[in-house]
Order: sequence, then C-alpha cells, then structure tokens
Amino acid sequence: MDNRSEVRDFLTTSRARVTPEQVELPGGPGRRVPGLRRAEVAMLAGVSVEYYSRLERGDLKGVSDAVPEAVG
Repeated sequence: MDNRSEVRDFLTTSRARVTPEQVELPGGPGRRVPGLRRAEVAMLAGVSVEYYSRLERGDLKGVSDAVPEAVG
C-alpha cells in the first residue's frame, strides 16, 4: 500500500498548525509560512533539513521508528 500522499499531507498540515511561539521559537511578522519552517521542525526533531524534506515528500525508506515519533 502506498501511503506517501498521506504522510506528505500529515506532515505539511501538522507543520502549518504549529506556531513558533508554541514551541518557544522566535516568531514575528514577515514569516512567509503560516506555521513552522522545515528547518525548525528538523531542528526540533533532531534530524537534518534534507532528511525532513525527504520525509515530507513521502519517502519513508529506511526510516527508524524513532524519527516519526520525534517529528510528531
């Protein structure tokens, strides 16, 4: 079963719902995205931006159980 679109939709909508202030990051005017940036999510999850971007595209090959837990 191919769940790439579900993973992509979940991660992008989740990222958009969380504000920087909710996770104690600086926010403020001038942000081009409604929620967290990919780099901010990656930093909070302890993964690289490239790795998080790959997850957000739905590429879950070789992902350990700890990574989705950290991103979630």
